[in-house]
Amino acid sequence: MTKGYDFKIIDETDDYAVVDKPPFLLAHPTKPDGPTTLWKQLRELFAFEIANGGQVSIVNRLDRETSGLVLVAKNSGTARRFGLAMQQQRIAKEYLAIVWGWPDWETKTVDAPLDRQGKHRQSAIWLKQAIHPDGARAVTDFSVERRFARSTTDNFALVRAKPKTGRTHQIRVHLASLGHAIVGDKIYGPNERLYLEFIETGWTPALDRQLLLPRHALHSAKLALDNLEWTSELPRDLADFCDASIVARP
Repeated sequence: MTKGYDFKIIDETDDYAVVDKPPFLLAHPTKPDGPTTLWKQLRELFAFEIANGGQVSIVNRLDRETSGLVLVAKNSGTARRFGLAMQQQRIAKEYLAIVWGWPDWETKTVDAPLDRQGKHRQSAIWLKQAIHPDGARAVTDFSVERRFARSTTDNFALVRAKPKTGRTHQIRVHLASLGHAIVGDKIYGPNERLYLEFIETGWTPALDRQLLLPRHALHSAKLALDNLEWTSELPRDLADFCDASIVARP
């Protein structure tokens, strides 16, 4: 990690930085006296640039539990350029996810619109998204990297996801809709009540037995823009989960 900070710098110029965010680090503050965030740490790291007219703009925001690559603009001109590239879907993103079960497909495209579930039916979780015809268009390409088992009954797969749109929880919802929810996903996994239980009690042995990982197994593994490309290997916690397999298939 970058000395004194939770993240690692992958690439940096006068205009931008690409950082590798660990899981459990918030991207932006949610309340004034809340826990440290990626944005706050970046402002400390780039204090000299900010004092000379720069800024910190996180281009692709990741959920707290999602690890991996984050693109950061260091001045207003670059922020505008990257923002336009995002709108035009010119920033290619790839994620790696560990999912429950062995998909019976090698590649799959999900084209299913998403909307906040609570707008259409009762939902105990305000942020939860759902596939709905009135929602915003959402498209994700999936491909299976490998299949493995950790017991005689528990099958898993490492899946590469390429979102063509940038909707909230898009990859998580689309994978769950295929019957292959992401391991550790408290909202879209075995039972959404596990998320409510986690909010009330924190992480417990009972949740560990049902979810297997304390965070959803989703990693931002690749970003590309024009002739620029950055990659990040699967982090240790997810790599260890895969390496604990007793059976592996291509």
